[in-house]
Amino acid sequence: MGTRPADATLAGTWEFPGGKVEREESPDDAAVRECFEETGLRVCVVAKHSTVEHTYQHARVRLHFYRCSVAGPPEQPRPPYHWLPAAELDAARFPLANAGLIKKLRAGHDEHTKRHFSPESPPDEI
Repeated sequence: MGTRPADATLAGTWEFPGGKVEREESPDDAAVRECFEETGLRVCVVAKHSTVEHTYQHARVRLHFYRCSVAGPPEQPRPPYHWLPAAELDAARFPLANAGLIKKLRAGHDEHTKRHFSPESPPDEI
């Protein structure tokens, strides 16, 4: 997770790596590309988590959330991104479109989820 810069839309809120899907690119390919561009981590899509459509005052968005595994040795993401323990998800301020995903991640806060968000040992899935 990382925080949006002061000059960005929804400034100061937390975000997952991601961005716009380019022409001739699938949403899952975009997730892999954007994750590498933003965090320096190479990932593989494991499964699609959900798709959310949300209308903000400034735009309507369609977000595709994927569960991914780190391809290669676990490492720390490039700042401003970092691993966030699942127990801290409730305290982080995410944009409203992320609310359903955050709720599902917190509800699944079992040993598997703890491992995925543990800051002590980078997860093998994000």
